[in-house]
Amino acid sequence: MGQDHIRYDILAQDALRGVIRKVLSEVAATGRLPGDHHFFITFLTGAPGVRISQHLKSKYPEQMTIVVQHQFWDLKLTETQFEIGLSFSDTPERLVIPFNAIRGFYDPSVNFELEFEVPLVEEEEASTAIPVEAVAKPATDTPAAEGEEKKPGSVVSLDSFRKKQ
Repeated sequence: MGQDHIRYDILAQDALRGVIRKVLSEVAATGRLPGDHHFFITFLTGAPGVRISQHLKSKYPEQMTIVVQHQFWDLKLTETQFEIGLSFSDTPERLVIPFNAIRGFYDPSVNFELEFEVPLVEEEEASTAIPVEAVAKPATDTPAAEGEEKKPGSVVSLDSFRKKQ
């Protein structure tokens, strides 16, 4: 097989990140999610441009998953990042997340999922996989995070974090 000088892998990931950008821009324009749609967005907390509180950074030093559903505010987008307000255990937080820091996007209402390969600094230096640490979701009177450790390189099913009906 020949060498890919065009880098289709990078072009495809950029195009798929454009899907997330488009969806979030429509939500930002209306101020609400359509129908039953809601999003699980997993991102690297140490990626360049990510801005989260020191409390969240210490709790999730590598990556975290936010849930954009009922309680969010001030969703703003640029070409390269989005900003969102969420509540974690009744504490309002402002997060800035570059699209390049996103590792996963999932809309369980329609079973739509995107996964991205985003190298961590440690992965770039040592070529090792980092386990999934935890999931954080906005809440009013419930704990902000639930999680369990996974083996390096394992796939995490977000169904385990959904409320049972």
